[in-house]
Amino acid sequence: MSHRLLNFKAKLIIFNRKIIFVLVLVLIIAGGVFYILSSKRCPVQAEERIIRGSSLSPLIESGDTVKVLFGYYNCHEIKRNDVVAYHYAGNKEPLIKIVKGVRGDKFELSETDRGWNILINGKILKNSEGNPYLVTGKSYEMLSLYEKDYGKSLLENTYLILGNIVQGSLDSTRFGLIDKSDILGKVEY
Repeated sequence: MSHRLLNFKAKLIIFNRKIIFVLVLVLIIAGGVFYILSSKRCPVQAEERIIRGSSLSPLIESGDTVKVLFGYYNCHEIKRNDVVAYHYAGNKEPLIKIVKGVRGDKFELSETDRGWNILINGKILKNSEGNPYLVTGKSYEMLSLYEKDYGKSLLENTYLILGNIVQGSLDSTRFGLIDKSDILGKVEY
């Protein structure tokens, strides 16, 4: 090969390396800008809270400290079994509950000899200890309204939240299904 051809190939290799370096640098800068901009659109404020009450026992006990990520669901999807902080109009402090039903879930009540089981997607809903939730009286009346009105399917931005007590607590068995706008944040425990 001639000297000129070798010199040309060497320059071409150097030029290609410079182009790759510049492209990688641009991608890194673009990723950093995207990260900064996306974090400003979805600010999450973490606060520690002390649990008062036993509706999530033994999962979370009264007196335990949890971290509430306020604003988390402005950018993240609410998932089944997430523990959430919920704004309940009757309380100064948010309620901490477990999401048991999400958009699109089939929601039904099934009668037993002791009351009604809550079914999600055809399966009996159970607490963290594997015990089925059992509603009676006013709790049944409250949830049966949704079963009739929603055609047995949870609507968008509608959630079923429960404590860990199978007979119900201050949760959807008392105040019904909730809207996403009242979920304040995700709870880490």
